[in-house]
Amino acid sequence: MNESHIVKEIREALAVLSLPEKAEFFPRFFKTGKGEYGEGDLFLGVKVPDQRSVAKEYYSKINLEELSELLSSEYHEHRLTALFMLISKFEKTKDPAIKNEAVTFYLSHLPYINNWDLVDSSCYKILGRYAFENQKEEILRKLSESEEMWRKRIAVVGTMHYVKKGVFHLTKEFVTRNLTHSHDLMHKANGWLLREMGQKNEAELLAYLNLYYKEMPRTCLRYAIEKLDENLRQDYLKGRV
Repeated sequence: MNESHIVKEIREALAVLSLPEKAEFFPRFFKTGKGEYGEGDLFLGVKVPDQRSVAKEYYSKINLEELSELLSSEYHEHRLTALFMLISKFEKTKDPAIKNEAVTFYLSHLPYINNWDLVDSSCYKILGRYAFENQKEEILRKLSESEEMWRKRIAVVGTMHYVKKGVFHLTKEFVTRNLTHSHDLMHKANGWLLREMGQKNEAELLAYLNLYYKEMPRTCLRYAIEKLDENLRQDYLKGRV
């Protein structure tokens, strides 16, 4: 199948991000403040593109078939830009049919959403919001029961939209289920969600910690208590609460 002109334009706009030399000079996928170079800086004489700006320019012009070409790309930068465009398509429309289509597309492309940056940039803005607004928690629950770590992480991070709305039951359920997971990336996700829960309702977080903090891997606990008072943090870390 020939590449569409839209996909070709987007690939050309992001070309500098796919150079072989980028791994050495662009740590952390070029996110501003996260590496030696950020969007807008010069690299090999070329201005580093802002992926969100590219997504904003093209999201209304690209169809889902073309978006699939980008999301299935070997390049992380193409996949992340594709997700930014899908998020824009989801957020900018009020048409339930288009939202359903975006969610179906997201779920059908889960094999390509297999990096923490891709997961954290997209899932709660699409799946979490959709599940919350349409009372479809079963979407996230089904993912949480998967044996694949990335699908479990999508389920956990997807509950962020619930947390932002002050609803914590799914976060607590999924975190509790994955406290003994073998991968540190799950522990980071669990701790991050608990930390955000505490920012919304500290009493809710403290009640949860008092039940489970002794079972938490240190990574999860460290993230969960990051925003608490220093003395309280030290008490949890030392196990004296």
